[in-house]
Amino acid sequence: MNRPTISDLAKTADVSLSTVNRLLHGTGTVRPETVDRILDAADEIGFYGLGALRQRKRENLPHRNLGFLMQQSHRPLYQMWAEALMSASMRRTDAVIEPSVVFEDDLSPEAVSANLLRMGQTSDAIAVVTADHPLVSQAIDELRGRGIPVVAYVTDLSAASRAGFVGTDNWKRGRTAAWFISQTADGPGKVFPLVGSNRYQCQDIADASFRSYMREHASAFSISETQLTHEVPENAYAIVRRLIEEEPDLRGIFVNGGGISGVLRALRELPLDEQRMIRVVCSDIGPETRKGLSEGLITASLCHPIDKMPQELIDVMLRLIERRDAASIEQRIVPFDILTPESIWT
Repeated sequence: MNRPTISDLAKTADVSLSTVNRLLHGTGTVRPETVDRILDAADEIGFYGLGALRQRKRENLPHRNLGFLMQQSHRPLYQMWAEALMSASMRRTDAVIEPSVVFEDDLSPEAVSANLLRMGQTSDAIAVVTADHPLVSQAIDELRGRGIPVVAYVTDLSAASRAGFVGTDNWKRGRTAAWFISQTADGPGKVFPLVGSNRYQCQDIADASFRSYMREHASAFSISETQLTHEVPENAYAIVRRLIEEEPDLRGIFVNGGGISGVLRALRELPLDEQRMIRVVCSDIGPETRKGLSEGLITASLCHPIDKMPQELIDVMLRLIERRDAASIEQRIVPFDILTPESIWT
């Protein structure tokens, strides 16, 4: 039996011979749907050049350089997010993505702004996790002027020139945290919210909605002044140790940001019966949080879905590259995951 020819492939795929030749020899562009039809036909008839066609399909795809500016390289959560972004980039079938993840341990707006502008020299689009600040907005304005879309990731920004936002519903997250604490505490007492910074919009919104729910549905609890951790576990540890010593009716802690490892360290120093008097809700998904959940020290973690979020982000970034001049801001809200001691996979 004679092996299938290029003419046979063109006939089976219902395309012209010149279209197949363009794809095989890389001498011109072929529409993605036509490439798929030719590949299906090649597989169907056992065409000898199937491997070359698959390679040509990859070469025919748009090539994009995507930059991701993360924070705090020492935090397992950010390492997990970075790995998930790299994996999601490699899995895309509609584009060849060269991902670049940059960690910034200096959380100052000056450092973040400098990194954004530096990444703009090689990136087609950038996603950033950062606190809101005018200097960051200025950098995003400059990048917009260069035609480089910037997407706020996890926490939104006030920059008018940002091209999009991908994150969870932080109003619902705060109210859900309040529901867990009020419904599972042994009795009324004092509840303390912890935030990393007042400039993280996601934390500020969740803090406000946490208080909103408690005022409406759990007025027997006393909501104290929000404690600032600066995203540092040692600060969170010191805060919780002080609360344990000074607040005998401490019933709940909402860790609305970084520092969960410090909180858990302080709780582990308590006798078991005292540990059980304090309900903790956090927003982390790292190994320390999973350990805290399995120990029963954490009541619930309301976290960003580690698989869904990167897929949504890359989808938005690729679309924004194609429509750089769009005036509207693209917003993608992803439902947060709810992890409890009984649902966590270890």
